[in-house]
Formats: sequence, structure tokens, C-alpha cells
Amino acid sequence: MKEEKVGNETLFFDTYALYAIATGKESYAEFTKGYKIITALMNLYEFYYILIKESQNKLAEEFFNKLKDNCVKIKPEIIKEAAKFRHKEIKRKLSYVDCLGYTIAKTNNFKFLTGDIGFKGLDNVMFVN
Repeated sequence: MKEEKVGNETLFFDTYALYAIATGKESYAEFTKGYKIITALMNLYEFYYILIKESQNKLAEEFFNKLKDNCVKIKPEIIKEAAKFRHKEIKRKLSYVDCLGYTIAKTNNFKFLTGDIGFKGLDNVMFVN
């Protein structure tokens, strides 16, 4: 990931988006500049785990250090809203972490950046393959 440049738009980057950027997925290149990156500690945890599972320890450390200060605080009421959202959308087979991130994004008026097909077509989602 190139040096983050804070732009006018803040996006909530889910784990899929973080991973796509870290691994150089071309369709996510435009999101490496000009956007303020927000995520949640749980997304950072999931992302870090995926990278170390793939033996990309150096990349995991690099991204962890760059993103740890970009994590928003998870308020207790958000957890309840995320659980209700996941229950309502159970047929989409969304993960707990992703439902939490989506709810945080929606509550804070951030677009939710993802490539997870389960979120395609939902309000407040910026879906990128």
C-alpha cells in the first residue's frame, strides 16, 4: 500500500478490501490514494490473521502498523445493531466481522468498501470486484 493520502471521502475498508489492496488487486488500486481509510479492530485482526496464515508476516506487520490508528471505536450499541442486521440478512451468509463493519460504516455515514458478493446491492455499499 502506498502512503495514505487523506482525501475528501472516508470509506470503511472491510477485510476483503484491505486484502485486495495488500495483494495488489488492480480493481482496488484507485482506493490507495485520495481516501481516508477507516476500519475496525476486528477487521484488522482478521486481515492480519489471513496474511500470517499465508506466511506474509512482513506484509502483515507493515499493514498492521499503518492501519492500527485508523480503527474506529466499537460502541456497545453497534454490536446489537450488527447482530440484528446479520439476523435479518442471514440468507446472505455474512460473517460477524463484516456485519459489524457494515453497521459501523452505516452508523457513521461512511461508504462500506468491499468485494464480498454478499453485500452487493445493499444500501451504503461500494462494491468492487
